[in-house]
Amino acid sequence: MPAFRQVGEKQLPNPVLCMAWSPKRDLIALANTSGELLLHRLVSFQRVWSLPPSECTGKEITSLAWRPDGKILAFSLNDTKQVVLCGIEKAEILHVFPLRGSVTCMHWMEVTEENSALSSFYNSEDESKHFLPKLPTLPKSYSTTSKIFSEEKSDEIMNLLGEVRLNILVLGGDEGFLELYAYGMYKIASITVVTGTIRNLSLSSDLHSLSLITEVKHADQSTEVCHVQLDTSLLSDCLPEVTRMARKFTHISTLLQYLHLSLTCMCEAWDDILTQMDLRLTTFVQEKNTNTQVQDEFLELLLWGQYSVELQSLLINQLTVKGLKKLGQSIESSYSSIQKLVISHLQSGSEALLYHLTEVKGMALWKQKFEPLGLEAEALEGAITAVGSFSLKTNELLQVIDKSMKNFKAFFRWLYVAMLRMSDEHVPSELNKMTQKDISFVADFLSEHFSENEDLFDRKGKYFNVERVGQYLKDEEEELVSPPSTHGNQWLKFLQESKHLKDSPLLFPSYPQKSLHFVKRMMENVIELCLQKPSEVIGRSVRQGEVLPLYTFPESPENSPQHRKLPCLWNDKKAKMHYAVFCMPDISPRKIYILRKGTDPNRHISHSVMSIDLSHHLDREDGDEAEAQLHCVYSCLDACFYDDEMLTVVLQATEEENRRVLAQISLASTLSSETGFSWKPGTRLDQQGGDIPCQGLVLGNQWRELENMKAQFVAVNGIRKVACVLSSNLRHIRVFEMDVEDEEDEGAESHNASTDQDGFETSMTCEGQDNGDSEEHKGETSQSTDEQLEADEAVEL
Repeated sequence: MPAFRQVGEKQLPNPVLCMAWSPKRDLIALANTSGELLLHRLVSFQRVWSLPPSECTGKEITSLAWRPDGKILAFSLNDTKQVVLCGIEKAEILHVFPLRGSVTCMHWMEVTEENSALSSFYNSEDESKHFLPKLPTLPKSYSTTSKIFSEEKSDEIMNLLGEVRLNILVLGGDEGFLELYAYGMYKIASITVVTGTIRNLSLSSDLHSLSLITEVKHADQSTEVCHVQLDTSLLSDCLPEVTRMARKFTHISTLLQYLHLSLTCMCEAWDDILTQMDLRLTTFVQEKNTNTQVQDEFLELLLWGQYSVELQSLLINQLTVKGLKKLGQSIESSYSSIQKLVISHLQSGSEALLYHLTEVKGMALWKQKFEPLGLEAEALEGAITAVGSFSLKTNELLQVIDKSMKNFKAFFRWLYVAMLRMSDEHVPSELNKMTQKDISFVADFLSEHFSENEDLFDRKGKYFNVERVGQYLKDEEEELVSPPSTHGNQWLKFLQESKHLKDSPLLFPSYPQKSLHFVKRMMENVIELCLQKPSEVIGRSVRQGEVLPLYTFPESPENSPQHRKLPCLWNDKKAKMHYAVFCMPDISPRKIYILRKGTDPNRHISHSVMSIDLSHHLDREDGDEAEAQLHCVYSCLDACFYDDEMLTVVLQATEEENRRVLAQISLASTLSSETGFSWKPGTRLDQQGGDIPCQGLVLGNQWRELENMKAQFVAVNGIRKVACVLSSNLRHIRVFEMDVEDEEDEGAESHNASTDQDGFETSMTCEGQDNGDSEEHKGETSQSTDEQLEADEAVEL
């Protein structure tokens, strides 16, 4: 009986570039060459959902990483230089942030270090909920609204943040690009001490060090592979402070996203039909034959009921009674929606933002704790002032909306009656009454809004700006066309006359000439500067430790990054050690090498290198097969750590190229070897390969031959005890349960583990059924595709 049980197999239409198991569930994420992100279950390799590529995010996925709680999946895109956080429950894009470089690898790590300060912080309640109302959900009716803020009965910001315990997403890429993001959202470090391309990375769970595998190209067209250890002791020394700061700044980042989406909803609520009045009045000015001003024409209609032929044509033929009704309804609906969004979303969000920034300012004033991390009270004071200016601008917009709604209601009511009289139609008695106060109100509105503006025509191609709300929602650098009048404002007059209050830091500047978009962008820039400073300070504190050159390889198509998964890194949290497993095919094609190094650079623990000789038969039952295996020599195609003491490998027989084996190698005897190795300074490892201690390969029954499959790559999850093998053509996949022998002994435990997934699987049952139905409808087409893929695989074999 094979040691591992196969539970699924699939021929995929598109080559797979990345695969990663969920740390908490029996789910695996795949990214293919078409830019599609797929999620599959372990059982029968059933597809749960797929996320197609989009123009907003991109389609060249380069790497995947799961958040430690398994609820969010991060993936990087090369064409748009972005990282996307995707929710697992419903395949929703939760957050997107841009990068300054291309990402080649990702690692999402949870901090396991404990101390009393952290424990009290983890167990403490978020006090903001006692002082701030819960943010209202965004309307689902707008296309650009992110779904994370539009779900009912859930605090989606807290769900996006995840658990209070600190977790860090590490990104590595070309030209030494290296950044760390707390909770996957807030950049806490931008590191610039690395050279070359980063191919793999692992941040220790105690935050003492960051291990990297780098590639540096030389002039002779060869590439040198090195193991680099970076000292990140500032993060570990200030872990409670880093956690508090990162939590706050991540919350601030989500609030900025909330405000941005709220303003986007307001822009969608504003209708272009509202500008029709301005354009029609401009056309009226250009076509009329008289020198009479437009406001005079309307005032004559208001006071004496007289009108010119041109005005009658404008109102009856172009605007029409039906069009006036539609325009009035659009303005009322649009303004009401914008007004609700401003009151319930913009003001609530800005109040929450002001609260959290003030708390961060209080942290910055504790200089002994937070000054080493780059927090500055002066910069945060500027951010608080910018948020205050944004709040003032939202209040100004509310006043403009309120005034415009009253003006338009009175103006359209009068104009509707006037147009009915022009058309000799019946005027309802309830509309036929206008008091002197109403006439004065409409006259003031006409005088203010219907005067021709030559400068406006030169700027915008129109003489009028009757509609005053839309100018606040335009993302333009220009000043407002019609800023609100401050004439007679006693408060502004008092401030101008007061020497002490005129330039007081206690008062927020209002920027009356600028749009809401402009003030929001200014606020975002100021807050962004506050967020960037700690990342720069922490990044500069990172020191490059020991650089260990491993080996070189020539430049060739076979050595492209897509076809190289080794070296692989692993962090042993209990032993506080970093491990790197790699092969040197040009020197010793029959060996696997393991480098071990302590996570704390300040602890003088000498690193060690060991190797495993693969020129050994695979142990199993006695018989002809075992005898045939006796002289079979293997080389390693791919390897990754199953757990702290087990390595999962894909082996290839050197005599039979198409013979592939999936095996588990126990590292207990290798790692406990007392045979020392002295690394010669200034010498690459491959130049002293003969001095490396070597252990023989002993597998027992922990292996399985992969028949009819040209296996090349493997991804494992030791917690869930599963593995996924990918063929060399990147289309053929097999999934295995690895610890089959322990199933009966662990029946109760397996039942409990499967119970953890009930809620998740239930939430996705409908989608899974839809996928099944669609596969049934595909019929012969799907079957012929699989047959073609199998034929391709057979040809390759």
